[in-house]
Amino acid sequence: MRTQIAVALLACAVALPAGALTDAEAQALLKLQDDRQNSVGDYQALAFIERKEKDKNDQVYEAVVYRRDVTEKLVILFLRPKEEAGKGYLRVDKNMFFYDPTVGKWERRTERDKIGGTDSRRQDFDRSRLAQDFVAKWVGEEKLGKLVADHLELKAKPDADVAFPLMHLWIEKGTNNLLKRQEFALSGRLMRTQFFPKWMKVMSPVKKAEVWVPKEQRIFDEVEKGNQTTVVIRSVDLAPLDDSYFTKAWLESKSR
Repeated sequence: MRTQIAVALLACAVALPAGALTDAEAQALLKLQDDRQNSVGDYQALAFIERKEKDKNDQVYEAVVYRRDVTEKLVILFLRPKEEAGKGYLRVDKNMFFYDPTVGKWERRTERDKIGGTDSRRQDFDRSRLAQDFVAKWVGEEKLGKLVADHLELKAKPDADVAFPLMHLWIEKGTNNLLKRQEFALSGRLMRTQFFPKWMKVMSPVKKAEVWVPKEQRIFDEVEKGNQTTVVIRSVDLAPLDDSYFTKAWLESKSR
């Protein structure tokens, strides 16, 4: 009996492909994505957003993003075009709000709501919290063009507040850069595909280490084919921000 058990265990061991990651290693790779991208301190970025919608003219936006990662606070303030200037989002105490100065009211938003009518969502501008919200499993080693990547399958934890409960990531071997992300509804339907062709590094004075920032994100709507959004980060500043930035009063004052 002991011999049979030993043979069965050996068969399982040799069945694993070369380079395969255990569940623990896959989760560690997921946590590395968070550690690389989070600044620990404050974060300010100028974002250029281009929205392409089928049978409509392209729309171009400019917004400034403020983050305080340690308290999970986030502000997105639109600067251009003129008709969008002053509109903004505030995430505080795990609640997301939208402010429209034309009506002077705040409205509650969910994780699945689009930012400014584009294909982007809160997670595309906020700090990375993948390991906090998901459990990872290694799917395989795959090629994306000339690049070799670890393909991970992510399932949301029971208490996680996320836009989509299922996700797949492709992380480049060697650099550990996230290359591709796909998000799925609970039914298994593909909702969004996202590519990260460019990354940049910024030194964090608080973290005393470099922070990796997705310089360019290309987001494709898989439900309404032909719709896509490109987010380009033009500049990043990791200097401390004033506490007042993360309040409704401050955001309202920017539209006056």
